[in-house]
Amino acid sequence: MPEYYYKAAKRDGSLVQGSIEADSEVVASGRLRAQGMVVISLAGGASGTGKSSKKGIGKNQVLSFTNELAVLLRAGLPIDRALKVLIDMAPNLAVQQVYEGILGTVKGGKGFSVALAERSDLFDDFYISMIRSGEASGNLASILSRLAAQLENAKQVRSSVVSALIYPAILAVVSVVSVLVMLGFVVPQFEALFADMGESLPLVTELVIAGGEAIKNNGIFLVVLIGVAGFFVRRWLRTEQGAAWLDAWLLKLPIFGAVVTKYQVARFSRTLGTLLESGVSMLQAISISVQTVSNSVVRRSLEGLAPAVKGGGRVSQALQDSGDFSPMVIQMVRVGEESGQLGDMMIELARIYDDEVSAGVKRSLTLLEPILILGMGGMIGFIIVAILMGILSVNDLAV
Repeated sequence: MPEYYYKAAKRDGSLVQGSIEADSEVVASGRLRAQGMVVISLAGGASGTGKSSKKGIGKNQVLSFTNELAVLLRAGLPIDRALKVLIDMAPNLAVQQVYEGILGTVKGGKGFSVALAERSDLFDDFYISMIRSGEASGNLASILSRLAAQLENAKQVRSSVVSALIYPAILAVVSVVSVLVMLGFVVPQFEALFADMGESLPLVTELVIAGGEAIKNNGIFLVVLIGVAGFFVRRWLRTEQGAAWLDAWLLKLPIFGAVVTKYQVARFSRTLGTLLESGVSMLQAISISVQTVSNSVVRRSLEGLAPAVKGGGRVSQALQDSGDFSPMVIQMVRVGEESGQLGDMMIELARIYDDEVSAGVKRSLTLLEPILILGMGGMIGFIIVAILMGILSVNDLAV
């Protein structure tokens, strides 16, 4: 088995050297990463097979870029050398090209934040403002570590919500398919039995048979119709009017509406707290944080903060005047302002609300699952009862 000699940085920033046996350079690099190290150089053994051109750069890769760059800077590498190391470690050509573009801008004499701003499709205003504050304070490694923690938290929240939704989504699909199979394949089997009954059939039986015939004879048309309707509804929801309607509707949902509100407030609070702790000015931090709120209703409630602070007012008073935020939010912000630790208090508020969002999602899905099961059972039971009533009617006529 080939032996590879490496130089790597640990997560505390210290440099280590050594050797590792592995089947390939890729395997060796993967083992070192699994040990929490960022590979700076790797030599010896057989050469790799080259980078794949497949896949691009997404949120996970941005997180990896932020985390690994922070480690390299803590290890004492200058920014251009750290970027060169990341280029050599890039998992595919698309990522490598992005890193090379950033390095080229930095080598051209521009700041790192300017280089990232040229790729605004990957790095948002929050990210760039954090980097800019790190450059100004000379503490870029620490800022990158904070950014990595922020991105990791957002990833965990997304993953927990998606994971929690998988089972209810599967259950909903199974429910719909089960009802369609009953109507489209089972119910039509009884048509011959009920053919001579005419208007003597119970109303519920007639409705079920009509539904079965509609699905049997026009199934493809109905699928196309639903698909077209779904396309236009989705397109409308992407418009400003449609998105506003959806945002308002989500907030009005029982139980789940409160979860959505807390999620948006937690997102705003963590962004604001992180920016303030990184040395970004209050007005700029508020403006950036408001834009990270995806729900337009909550965002409109927060848009009055910057003008209020600019006019000499307090954030807590502006939140109270809006009438859209809980007393706990207002009191925690007020305490942070009075103690001069608003950044810490906003991050603590975000942590509290993140926990409540996780608990709220689990509680909502706990209620949703039996509702879906009962709904599916009720629909199938209704179809079965309708058929049995029709059969009993046939027997009564025969007597």
